[in-house]
Amino acid sequence: MSEQRINIRSLDFNQLKEALSERGEKSFRAKQVYEWLWQKNAHSFSAMSNLSKELRDLLNQEFYIDHLTVQDQQISSDKTIKCAFGIDETKVVEGVLIPTKSRTTACISSQVGCSLSCTFCATGKLKLLRNLSAGEIVDQVVYLRDQADSRYSTPLTNIVYMGMGEPLLNYKNVLRSVEMITSPEGLGMSPKRITVSTAGIAKMIRKLGDDDVKFNLALSLHAANDAKRSKIMDINNSNNLEELSEALQYFHEKTGARVTFEYIIFKDFNDLLEDAQELASFARCVPCKINIIEYNPIDDGGFQQASKERVDAFAAFLESKNLVVNVRRSRGKDIDAACGQLANKNKAIVERAGILK
Repeated sequence: MSEQRINIRSLDFNQLKEALSERGEKSFRAKQVYEWLWQKNAHSFSAMSNLSKELRDLLNQEFYIDHLTVQDQQISSDKTIKCAFGIDETKVVEGVLIPTKSRTTACISSQVGCSLSCTFCATGKLKLLRNLSAGEIVDQVVYLRDQADSRYSTPLTNIVYMGMGEPLLNYKNVLRSVEMITSPEGLGMSPKRITVSTAGIAKMIRKLGDDDVKFNLALSLHAANDAKRSKIMDINNSNNLEELSEALQYFHEKTGARVTFEYIIFKDFNDLLEDAQELASFARCVPCKINIIEYNPIDDGGFQQASKERVDAFAAFLESKNLVVNVRRSRGKDIDAACGQLANKNKAIVERAGILK
C-alpha cells in the first residue's frame, strides 16, 4: 500500500466532497462514494458499479479502504457465533453475535488487545497494539448483522461495545462509528439500541455528557468498595468510586439517560449480602439498572462462579431496595464467547498475532 494513499473512511462527508472536488469531480459523486462506503459497506472501489472506470481508477490510486477479514468462526450449541477478524494481516480482534428469543445482539471490539489488565478477563491478558478505526468497528457490525440475517433470519436489534478493548480510550473512533451506525447515510440504527461499556474513566464519562451522546452507557463495576474493585481492576486506582459517582451524575444531568451497572459475581469475593448492600448504596448516585452477570471461567482459574443460590439472594436483596435488576445467564461459553472470555479459545491466532502480554 502506498504511503501516500489516504484511508477514505477516515474522511467525513464534507472532507470527502472536498477531496473529490480538488480532483475535478462533481459534488454528487461524493454522495455516491459515501453510500458505497457506509450503507453498502463496499471494501473495494471496483465494487462501486455506478461510478465511471476513470473515477474508480483515480480512487484506487489515491485512497484505500481499511477493512476487516474473517479469519475464524465458531458457532456455539446455543447458536452464539464468535468471529476472529483479521486486521493488518497480522492482528486479530473478536466479535460475537448473541441471538436470544427477545433480541439479537452484536458484541463488538474497539481496540486490538487491551491496556487495562482486569484480572478476571481474558482480553486483559493481551497487549494493546492499536485502536480500531471507525470503519473497522462498523465492519464487525455489518458482518454480524449479515450473519443474523443469513443464518437465523432475524434482524440485528442491539449493539454492545463490550468486546476487546476499552471504548473510551478510543473515543474519537468509537463515536464516529456510532455516528455511521446510526446515520441515515450509514446503517440507520437507533442509538437507543447501542450500549457503550466502560471500565470507568471519569473524565471521558464527563466528555460523553458534554457531547450529549444518545446511546446507552454501561459501567463495568464488579465491586462497590474501592479495596475490592482495585484488587480486580487496576483502573480503580486512578478512577475511584467517588470520582466515578460524580462523573456519572454529571453524565446523567447532561443527557438525562439512565446508566447500567454491570456486575460480574464471583464466588466468595463479591457475592455476599454485604456486597449487595454496598452496590445498592452506590447505585443511588444515578437512575440506573443493574445487570448481574455470572462469571465465565478463563484459563488461569483465579475466580469461580458464584452459586445460583447466592446469585438469586443477591438479586432479591437489590430488588428489595427498589432497584431494577436483571440476572444475565451467559451464552456461548462452550466456544469462549461469553463475557470476559474473548481471545481465550483463539489462542493460536492470538499468539500468531503477537498480542499476548
